[in-house]
Amino acid sequence: MIAGILLAAGFARRMGRQKLLLAYRGTPIVRLSAEALARHVEDLVVVTGLDAAGVRDALAGLPARFVGNPRPHDGQASSIAVGVAALKPWTGAALVALGDQPGVPAAVMPALLAAFRQGGKAIVAPVYRGVQGTPVLFGRAVFGELAALTGDAGARSVVAARPERVALVPFDLPMPADVDTPEDFARLHVE
Repeated sequence: MIAGILLAAGFARRMGRQKLLLAYRGTPIVRLSAEALARHVEDLVVVTGLDAAGVRDALAGLPARFVGNPRPHDGQASSIAVGVAALKPWTGAALVALGDQPGVPAAVMPALLAAFRQGGKAIVAPVYRGVQGTPVLFGRAVFGELAALTGDAGARSVVAARPERVALVPFDLPMPADVDTPEDFARLHVE
């Protein structure tokens, strides 16, 4: 089974307000991110933080399970670890995506899943015009490493630890933008 872990526990410090709940084309950013991920996974785990109730409300009606990160101030890695701990025992791989990245191109997740099924690598990551990005697919073989993560660098250390177990999937597309600042949010409306 392929699961999805949607990271939605951040503090939105640079935005100055809860960015995940901002509406883009009438829909909360976190819902757009969750819907995109849900289409490609059999189990969707949403990791929440301080605004858990708002995120739950924004995702009402989606087939998602919610798990709270008790220490979201510890950084993104703590949310990944919490998400991995919540996976069902029979999960074969998890696609980790960002709740503040609503513009992941439609072709990316299917291509990552196909590369995982065909290539046998433990990790599959997209490369956007030469720059490695997200979402990233992690096989069961690295769940232990993900569960032990600390800090705010996410899972970069797991991806970089052993390049031979990583499949990179190139896309001739720009890196999908995170919505971290008011300027990022404004750019969404002009793209």
